[in-house]
Amino acid sequence: MRFDLITIFPDFFAGIFSHGVLRRAISAGLVQVDIHDLRAFAHDRHRTVDDRPYGGGEGMVLKPEPLAEAIESLGLPSKSDRAPASAAAPASAQVILLSAQGSRFTQSVARDLASLDRVVLLCGRYEGVDERVNQLSCDRELSIGDYILSGGELAAAIVVDATARLIPGVLGNEASSEFESFGVPDPTPGAAPNQHPADGPHPPPTSTHSSGGLLDYPHYTRPADFRGIAVPEVLAQGDHDAIRRWRRERALEKTLRNRPDLLAEASLSKADRVYLKSLGWP
Repeated sequence: MRFDLITIFPDFFAGIFSHGVLRRAISAGLVQVDIHDLRAFAHDRHRTVDDRPYGGGEGMVLKPEPLAEAIESLGLPSKSDRAPASAAAPASAQVILLSAQGSRFTQSVARDLASLDRVVLLCGRYEGVDERVNQLSCDRELSIGDYILSGGELAAAIVVDATARLIPGVLGNEASSEFESFGVPDPTPGAAPNQHPADGPHPPPTSTHSSGGLLDYPHYTRPADFRGIAVPEVLAQGDHDAIRRWRRERALEKTLRNRPDLLAEASLSKADRVYLKSLGWP
């Protein structure tokens, strides 16, 4: 998968993609990240990429000409040609504007992007980007949260990281992206992860639910007692069913406490709903 990042600060990314999972994915050829300097597409001697907004107001706005040229230099199909013809012929590339006005970037969006061959990310700056670039060239507009950053570079790095780790082969354990916050639901309600009803005799249940859109459960490691707080006894007893129930309940509790908004769309069983109601969930 290839990511193209268009920015006025190409050196910003010098160290970000040189560590951990992304570095290994790039070294293995699973992911390609190319950084493009927007100023290379400005043709005056000052390499100007911004100008005052029409209608007045504070700040400066990124000009359309350099951005349009930068996108066109990548050799992508036109915006209309990038649109999927049908569900059977999905898009293979998208151009994305990162801005505070965009729709929310979520794990679900990251999964959508991970199915593409190529993603182009425009890093906004100043007061934003000339809207005509969005209209003519961008397939979607994304925001990483309800706050304002100085520019889209941090947002671009987050989108690349969250998306790349969902590409097959990038993570050492493919199941890691299922058994974590915002992961996909179990294949069938109450089934063990990765277990299909047609698989025949059921294997022993694992100790972990897929999160199904919930936050992850709490994790513990050695030592068994740290500053007077012991690891929950259930985790040390080896009963996979009991551990699985405990982890599910703790995930439900944490989601209700920290992100109750997620419960409306989460994959919940009848037992989950009963347990949540015992905690005061309406």
